[in-house]
Amino acid sequence: MTVVQAPRRDDRTPAVPPRPTFRQRLSKWDVKFSPYVYIAPFFVVFGLVGLFPLLYTAYVSLYDWEIGDDEPPFVGFDNYVQLFGDGQFWNAVGNTLSIFVLSSGPQVVIAVLLAALLNTRLRGPTGWRIGILLPYAASLVAIGIIFANLFGNQYGLLNSILEMFGIDRIDWQAGTLSSHVAIATMVNWRWTGYNALIVLAAMQAIPKEINEAAVVDGAGPVRRFISVTLPLLRPTLIFVVITSTIGGLQIFTEPKLFDVGQGSNNGGSSNQFQTVTLYMYQQGFENFDLGYASAIAWVLFLLIVVIALVNFLITRRLAATEGGRR
Repeated sequence: MTVVQAPRRDDRTPAVPPRPTFRQRLSKWDVKFSPYVYIAPFFVVFGLVGLFPLLYTAYVSLYDWEIGDDEPPFVGFDNYVQLFGDGQFWNAVGNTLSIFVLSSGPQVVIAVLLAALLNTRLRGPTGWRIGILLPYAASLVAIGIIFANLFGNQYGLLNSILEMFGIDRIDWQAGTLSSHVAIATMVNWRWTGYNALIVLAAMQAIPKEINEAAVVDGAGPVRRFISVTLPLLRPTLIFVVITSTIGGLQIFTEPKLFDVGQGSNNGGSSNQFQTVTLYMYQQGFENFDLGYASAIAWVLFLLIVVIALVNFLITRRLAATEGGRR
């Protein structure tokens, strides 16, 4: 008798998966590429209005380019060499940094304190929040004109108040420090409320259980604010500091409108409050030297990057230190 054995199946041979249908492939491509398509418009617009002007400005800065010049001569880095030896440029850098320190520092501190106040149980909280945001919604030109009148030498309200207390009038436009204080006041008045609302949003996102645990441990309101709230606000504070740095170093409208000379780009009779952007505008659109103005723009860009990085590292270090003390 002959026994016929059935053929054995080789289990080690992998099963061939079925070929995906077109609909399945389309679904896979949708999951894989759709996120890039959704964010693509932002990068396209950024490339057109952000990256291209930045690179083109670097290109123009290498030429002795004046308005209406069809074939400007290539000068390499001569504009930058001339710029680093330009005393008026360094005066503008000093003015910009001075106004930046006078505005950004108090601005962030007051914004955090305002946010802490708004985070308490106030009556009509929405009204208070809208109220502190109103300066941000106001026209910057109107703010500049109003503050220029408030700080006016002859008929300014601030000088009248100083006289009531027996203090001599101050020529706010003539002095270096006084003009910087006046311009920083404009900046703070406009931006403090906006930053306070950002900090308030982050403050309200802190879980209540953390504060309740601190209360159980016997921490008072001040101790909770310093040891619990501030460390948890670290990402928001870093964001506020960096945006304040970028905005503060590009200040333009406030010093331009503060000048008593209508339409002047000098920043005062002796350039005492001429900022870098004002000087760049003067070179580009008053002296028509686009190559030199482009070099100023690029140096300003690098300066903003360096100071923003320094601020970022300092803020992160301070917040980490406070967090380690908890």
